[in-house]
Amino acid sequence: MRKTLSAAAVLGLGAGALSMSPAAAAEHAELSVLHGVPDTVVDVWVNGELTLDDFEPGTLAGPLELPAGSYDLAITAPDAPDASAPIIGPVTAELEPGTNYTAAAHLDAEGSPTAALFTNDMSEIEAGKSHLTVRHVAAAPAVDVLAGGRPIIQGLENPDEQTLPVDAGTVSAAVAAAGTTDPVIGPADLTLAEGTHNIVYAWGSLEAGNLQLAVQTLEGMEQAPGAVPGGQSGLAAQESGTMLSTGLAAAGGLALIGAALAAQRAVSSRRRFAQDRLR
Repeated sequence: MRKTLSAAAVLGLGAGALSMSPAAAAEHAELSVLHGVPDTVVDVWVNGELTLDDFEPGTLAGPLELPAGSYDLAITAPDAPDASAPIIGPVTAELEPGTNYTAAAHLDAEGSPTAALFTNDMSEIEAGKSHLTVRHVAAAPAVDVLAGGRPIIQGLENPDEQTLPVDAGTVSAAVAAAGTTDPVIGPADLTLAEGTHNIVYAWGSLEAGNLQLAVQTLEGMEQAPGAVPGGQSGLAAQESGTMLSTGLAAAGGLALIGAALAAQRAVSSRRRFAQDRLR
């Protein structure tokens, strides 16, 4: 399922990983964030507060846990004094409890910055199988996804996605213009472990020549006694190999966001309680 947002402001969503009971975890959402807008460094504001400074493209952060609810976000140029003149936004993002999301800031098919909030499937996977999802978030026309040089997904358009059950193992994947087999991204080897959901993002710009693959792996959905849905890892596959800039500084900034949001929500709750007492 995909919810398309009107801006790249979802970059600023996040909180540090929290240790909580299953009951408490059910009241939270899990979020990973992919910055897929090439050559664009931004500041991110949440509820009017600067919460992420100089966020770099090519970064995947998460998984992050934060209270379910509504968040107002805006994106500005680096070092903006406040959020009063956003480049994009402000927008409101709604996160449901007990749900796993990936927020991807990216380019639309025409090359304009935008964002999408994807809901990740965490359901159980058949023994010996893996799930492969491809999400087209690049400034490029429709594409085919190739595995072993043969198309397995055809005519995928920005910002759509498609999911396939596949045998666990290693596959050579590439992206080509729809109806062709000449790769514009890759090929790159993907290891699809049993019981994992592997999400491939085609991002960047065809015209600018900076198309890349980003791969997010959700783990722990295998059919096995005592299996517990669990963690998540990320990497990006570039034409020259596989790598991802996973900014530790960004992760630290996201942890501070969680504390700030928790404080803001607590203050809002106290104000509403006081107003109710005065009525």
